[in-house]
Amino acid sequence: MSAPIQPPAVRDDTRPPAVRDDPGHPEAAGYRARRTLPLRVEAMRQLRRRRTLLMGGVLAALPFILIIAFAIGGTPDGEDGGGGRGGGRINLMDVATESAANFAATSLFVSAGFLLVVPVALFCGDTVASEASWSSLRYLLAAPVPRVRLLWSKLVVALGFSLAAMVLLPLVALAAGTAAYGWGPLKLPTGGALAAGDTVPRLAIVVAFIFVSQLVTAGLAFWLSTKTDAPLGAVGGAVGLTIVGNVLDAVTALGSWRDFLPAHWQFAWADALQPQLEWGGMIKGAAVSVTYALILFALAFRGFSRKDIVS
Repeated sequence: MSAPIQPPAVRDDTRPPAVRDDPGHPEAAGYRARRTLPLRVEAMRQLRRRRTLLMGGVLAALPFILIIAFAIGGTPDGEDGGGGRGGGRINLMDVATESAANFAATSLFVSAGFLLVVPVALFCGDTVASEASWSSLRYLLAAPVPRVRLLWSKLVVALGFSLAAMVLLPLVALAAGTAAYGWGPLKLPTGGALAAGDTVPRLAIVVAFIFVSQLVTAGLAFWLSTKTDAPLGAVGGAVGLTIVGNVLDAVTALGSWRDFLPAHWQFAWADALQPQLEWGGMIKGAAVSVTYALILFALAFRGFSRKDIVS
């Protein structure tokens, strides 16, 4: 006599989302949660997107735009009315055309305050929200890709592209500056110079600090991306809050409270372009930025693990 036919198993969809989308045991032979959504797959997906190519083109074009501007307006030495030493103030623009290293440092100086904020907010704010806007997020989780794995893969790739954007700008500036102004020591606006052999390591420190200081923007954009289905809302919100931080830092009445603002330390990397390397300001700025970023990343992971995905 044959055995009675058992009814098919029904998946319990009443479990909490974190349990439902992140099974404790493999549901199929060979399933490994850590192998879902590999970083290379996510990186190729993001690399082929139009906004990635557009942002890379803008950053690569900036040094050439500056070279053309200097060629048209004259050298920024404050002698031709073009505005170099505004009211006696000395900055990197005063020595921008002295060498390729000076030109690369100037490119970072004019872009660190806002332009480099945009790719960070774009890459990190467009991660989860874009999947939700395309109604593909629930299908990724049904693959099944665990929620923590999904966020981790997207965050690592977004931070990787953000770092690549910050490295691209000085690399192109060094190449274009060498062709336009020649290779040489980095002349300081306050007098003195850094040897040509020391300029690349110092610029690497500058890029590393700018990246760390932008982790706050990355955290804001990533957290907002898990809260909304509108990518532009997450990107715009992160950029807007970063601008608010810059405005608050300009309010001198806040006194020592400004030390707790990430924007207060955003140009601390200038200490790396001194004859004697100073770490104090960069360490304080990095500590503030990393603290805020860790809190925001934790909020993003915690909130997304409990969120009911319907898109």
